[in-house]
Amino acid sequence: MITLRAAAPADVPVIMRFIHELAVYERAPDAVKTTAALLHDALFGAKPGAEALLVEIDGKPEGFAVWYESFSTWTGKPGLYLEDLYVTPAARGQGAGKAIFQHLAGLAHERGYARMEWSVLDWNEPAINFYKSRGAEALDEWTRYRLSGDTLSALAAGA
Repeated sequence: MITLRAAAPADVPVIMRFIHELAVYERAPDAVKTTAALLHDALFGAKPGAEALLVEIDGKPEGFAVWYESFSTWTGKPGLYLEDLYVTPAARGQGAGKAIFQHLAGLAHERGYARMEWSVLDWNEPAINFYKSRGAEALDEWTRYRLSGDTLSALAAGA
């Protein structure tokens, strides 16, 4: 039986495990810099920046999702940005991902959000096919950019 529930502070260790598993799957095992303390603060601190849920199958955690509120000046409304959606390999194909995705779409609708967005690696065909099967459309005309680390620091310093 698939169950979705809001993450609780006691779930931080299992969410950390899933984050590391996702990073391995996405071919970036050394990219995870967060700690349990940082994650706890982001999800449950004085000013949470994100929300999370766990998916359980027969009472065992088998995946998670983390999202946060974005904003569109074009619509004048907030949106839901899905940062991570992960289901363990053993649980894939059992409907857990579909349940998470449908739940988040319902949450976005309930909150009056204009849209739900996320990024997917261009080689991740299983995820791309999953999203397309749910009616999602690729925004091929947009290219995502990022500043981080030393580059971000240098720009902030006026370089």
